[in-house]
Amino acid sequence: MKKTDTPSSEPPELKALWASWLADLGWQPSEQQQQQLQQLYPLVMAGNQTQNLTRITDPVDFWEKHLWDSLRGLRLLGSWETIQAQPWRGIDIGTGAGFPGIPAQIALPQTRFTLLDSTQRKIAFVQDTLQRLSLTQARAVAQRAEIWGQTQQERGSYDIALARALASAEICAEYCLPLLKVGGRAILYRGHWTEAEAQTLERALKLLGGKLIHVEAFTTPRSRGVRHCLLLEKVAPTPPLYPRSPGTPKRQPLGQSHCP
Repeated sequence: MKKTDTPSSEPPELKALWASWLADLGWQPSEQQQQQLQQLYPLVMAGNQTQNLTRITDPVDFWEKHLWDSLRGLRLLGSWETIQAQPWRGIDIGTGAGFPGIPAQIALPQTRFTLLDSTQRKIAFVQDTLQRLSLTQARAVAQRAEIWGQTQQERGSYDIALARALASAEICAEYCLPLLKVGGRAILYRGHWTEAEAQTLERALKLLGGKLIHVEAFTTPRSRGVRHCLLLEKVAPTPPLYPRSPGTPKRQPLGQSHCP
C-alpha cells in the first residue's frame, strides 16, 4: 500500500489537528508513524462498507474519538521517551476495529501487542490492517477474553493491558488482571466516572489481586467531552478462578452485592 502525506482534500480543521500532537499529547510522531495513523481512516471506512466497525465516519471526529483518545490513555504509563523504549508485551482486549491497539502499536514500536476480539470478522479486518501498515510485531486473535485469560501460555504474561469501550470497569478488570504479570498495569478507558463505580471496582480488585493506582480526568481537544482513564496495577497473583467462564463476568460482575 502506497504511503502518502495528508491528502489535500482533508478539511483545514483536520490538518491543524494532525499538526497538534505535541501540544495535545506531549508526543510528536515520526513521519512514518503519522503516515500509518493517517492510513487508518480510509482503511476503516473501507471496512465499514461490509461490516459495522464504527459509527464515527467524519474524519475530524475519527481523529479525536479514535486516534487521539486511544493515544491519550498511554500517557498514564509514563513519559513518552520512557515507554517508547520498553520491550513490553501488551494486549488490547475487545479491540473491535483495532482501537486502541493499532494506534498504541504505532506509538510504541518496541511493544508487541496482541489485539483480541471474539468476533472473527473484525479480527480478519484487523489482521489485514496490521499487514497493510507493516505492523509485523503485532498479532490479532479471535478469542473470548475469558478463555484467553485461562490459557496457560498467555495467563500472567503481559506487561500492559488496554480495555476501551468494552464493559464496566469491574468486568474489564476481570478480563485484564489474570493476563498481567505481577507489577503489570492495565488502562481502562471510561467516559464519566462516579464514586459508586469506584467502590465496586475496588471490591473487585481485592478479589483479582489488583489495585487502582490513578484516575485521570481530561477533556477532548475538539468536542470538549469529559473522559477518564483508570490505571490499575497487579499487585498479587490472580486466583485461578478468574476469569470465570464465558459470559459469567457480565452476568455476575465482581464487586456487586450478588457476587462473592
